[in-house]
Amino acid sequence: MPVPQDINGDGYADLVVPAPRATVNGHYDAGAVVVLYGSVTGVSAGKKAVITQSSPGVPGAAEPGDHFGSSSALADLDKDGYADLVVGSIYETIGTAKGAGSATVLWGSRSGLVSGAVLPTRVETGGYVGKDVAAWSGPDGAQVLVVNENTTTELRGPISRTGVVGSSTLHDETGWMRSASLGDLNGDKAADRVLVTGRMGGHSGGLVFVNSTDHPYAPLKVMGEGLTSAIGDVNGDGYGDLVAGDPDEPDEEGPIGHIGGAVHVWFGSATGVAYDKAPMTIHQDTSGVPGGGERYDTFGASVAVADLNKDGVGDIVIGAPGEDVGTKSAAGAVTVVPGRRTGQLGTGAYGFTQNTAGVPGGAEAADQFGSTVTAGDLNRDGRPEIAVGAAWEDDRGGVWVLPGSTTLPVYTSSVAFGTAHLGLPTTLGTLLGGDLQQ
Repeated sequence: MPVPQDINGDGYADLVVPAPRATVNGHYDAGAVVVLYGSVTGVSAGKKAVITQSSPGVPGAAEPGDHFGSSSALADLDKDGYADLVVGSIYETIGTAKGAGSATVLWGSRSGLVSGAVLPTRVETGGYVGKDVAAWSGPDGAQVLVVNENTTTELRGPISRTGVVGSSTLHDETGWMRSASLGDLNGDKAADRVLVTGRMGGHSGGLVFVNSTDHPYAPLKVMGEGLTSAIGDVNGDGYGDLVAGDPDEPDEEGPIGHIGGAVHVWFGSATGVAYDKAPMTIHQDTSGVPGGGERYDTFGASVAVADLNKDGVGDIVIGAPGEDVGTKSAAGAVTVVPGRRTGQLGTGAYGFTQNTAGVPGGAEAADQFGSTVTAGDLNRDGRPEIAVGAAWEDDRGGVWVLPGSTTLPVYTSSVAFGTAHLGLPTTLGTLLGGDLQQ
């Protein structure tokens, strides 16, 4: 789920919930996204929009297996005051190229997302364009990253309503690709590009590249391992920090991988992140972090950064969808690691599951609560809400929104949404909330 932003210009951030295997007009796995509009009372199923490739103004057509909503990102790409949504459709067929994939931008407006355009990317059979997308809008202009199987397309603005872009660069220096993110790591208010490869032999995850080019070949060396990433200031020094989720089991313990998964933090500075410096690593055996590292917990399968308690320091939200809860295997859990200005991260960390008092529902085997996480202020009270996806809740998926406070989330005011609540067909395997492991 992307970081919430204001799509309809009413002053409230909106939550976008993917459902990449939703049935649309009888077409299985065509895919959808649901916009839950923020308000003074937060989000509800009563103020939403379900968007598919059969919706007015959306390019293409809903077809079986497209997986519209495989990935998504929000940014005001045309600087009109409304956040725009970039959506990946990983299995979209383009012409005769099956599984080429595509990325579409849907334009925000006072009426919500009303029209769109397909973004220019490489077309090839099995290219799987839209494995991930990232979007940015800053003083340096608009930027979109579209990940496919082996490369990443970097699109820079201006981006027209018809999908014409200012420039396009194909990044093939990283090879086998997994995910991408954009954020400011050196305080220059311009986007730094983070590309994460797929799983590499001899590593617990993939390699993490920052602002990579063909020459020089500059990944975060062997220390850079993960599958997902987020950028935010977790030590309050004014520079964005790179947070990478590394959920897989390592071939052997240390110095990066950890049994049950880990999260690595490279701290930003005026010169960005240091390629030759080991990250700070957090896992369930780190002092202060609840639980303990066990095989296949997948701690770090999803990560997000937000200042949840408004102390001026970003906090790390970590999904562990493989975590057992009691006797329920892979029920899933979420851990919040508070940011701190000095010292090892982990102190004050707390976790919650569907068995936490006040959280709707109950932990069941294979729910995978924590498959996706994000955070943003949906009711403009100054305290971001945490949104959590559980890809296999009731075999269909679900999303939880937990209101923020000055300390822990307000569990008793949490709300949960399933496919039926959001007006989606109750088809098995809808993946409501998304699944970064798909």
